Amino acid sequence: MTVHPPLHLVATDKLIQALFRRSGAKTAGASCHANNAIRHKILIRFKRCSCSAHLSLELLQLATRMSGYDTIWPADSAEFCPHPDALEVFVVGTYKLEQTPQSDEQVPSEAEAEDAGDTPPPEARKPQKRRGKCLMFCVQDNDTFDLLQETELPAILDMKWCHRVDDVTPILGIADSEGHITLHELDTRERRMQQIQSIACAATDTLCLSLDWSNRRSPTSGLGNLIVSLSNGSLSVLNPENGRGLAVADSWHAHDYEPWIAAWDYWNTNVVYSGGDDLKMKGWDVRQGGSSPLFVNKRFEAGVTTIQSHPHLEHLLAVGSYDNTVRLFDTRKPLVPLTQVDVGGGAWRVKWHPSPTRRNDLLVACMHDGFKVVRLDLNGENPSSTLPSSEQPWEVIKRFDKHESLAYGVDWSVAGDIGDDGTLVASCSFYDHTLYLWRA
Repeated sequence: MTVHPPLHLVATDKLIQALFRRSGAKTAGASCHANNAIRHKILIRFKRCSCSAHLSLELLQLATRMSGYDTIWPADSAEFCPHPDALEVFVVGTYKLEQTPQSDEQVPSEAEAEDAGDTPPPEARKPQKRRGKCLMFCVQDNDTFDLLQETELPAILDMKWCHRVDDVTPILGIADSEGHITLHELDTRERRMQQIQSIACAATDTLCLSLDWSNRRSPTSGLGNLIVSLSNGSLSVLNPENGRGLAVADSWHAHDYEPWIAAWDYWNTNVVYSGGDDLKMKGWDVRQGGSSPLFVNKRFEAGVTTIQSHPHLEHLLAVGSYDNTVRLFDTRKPLVPLTQVDVGGGAWRVKWHPSPTRRNDLLVACMHDGFKVVRLDLNGENPSSTLPSSEQPWEVIKRFDKHESLAYGVDWSVAGDIGDDGTLVASCSFYDHTLYLWRA
């Protein structure tokens, strides 16, 4: 069976479409040859981005590969458990798009899709089924790992552990390709997960693209609130009800194109942020029911793909885009970035280090240019004053290039550093369906 990327993971084509929209070019109705010529120029520009002088290999340390694993199906999400009784547990989500038996049409490979510079319109595509698995692993003393459990689900697009107090069991939230959020409870003694709830956020032909828990900074005995972004352009808020379950409390239309990311402000859980393929980042007060955004930032060169509030520094937000740039914002001034980091590839995920002693370090999945750790010059408590006025208040201190395909899923272990070797990192890539553990 030929593997094709999911809708939201055709990174090159999405970047091209975004640049088309930014430049005012038309993707339909215009000359095919003219459009392909423009696409070719954009592709050349896109592929040259990894040669940025900011990422010179002479200035940073290459991470050493620790151990690897073939996930069989394309992998796009990795998350370490934050519970103290399960710090060695992590999960990886996979996404396999397969055609139904009645279709004998061949799906193009990654290289073929890039060479063609285009994808067929939705109405021309054959019926397809999206399948996924949640793979749960346990890290051993020598940084190798064992597979504990496989759970088959619809294709997985994002996963997050709920931060709960120590005396209750961990809960994992999973966003899938059939419009559902599923909750899975981990038995920390038996090292087994069991699904405890499935919540329908939309019709089964709608993808749940991302999710985020509100209680990252304040672990709870129950569940936090959940924000979910959906491929139909909507955001949904899920709140706890009747004990340990969740229910959809509110939904609203947020973006005209796919909102790849939705994230809470961990310091003010009345506020969520979203970013989409419409080249916009927006802020929302959930108490207002999505009636109007708090702000709209239109100053991106391509789709907004990832957002994370800093867990140890109030008002600081990391935002990634297909335009190869990670921007830092003061949430009180969300229209102008404090600084911009050229990471050499589209930033699909950003993760602040979980330890306050390494709060300057940001882990980035850079799609076509591997995984990197960016160290920022954050010295104060006020984001507006943390970054000096120098031309480059950041540096890439480590990169991991063993993956041979699009870099998507990545996470820090919460277990902490081991001497000079650093913190354990799990990373996974799509087309080569590979998982690695390494330290940074």
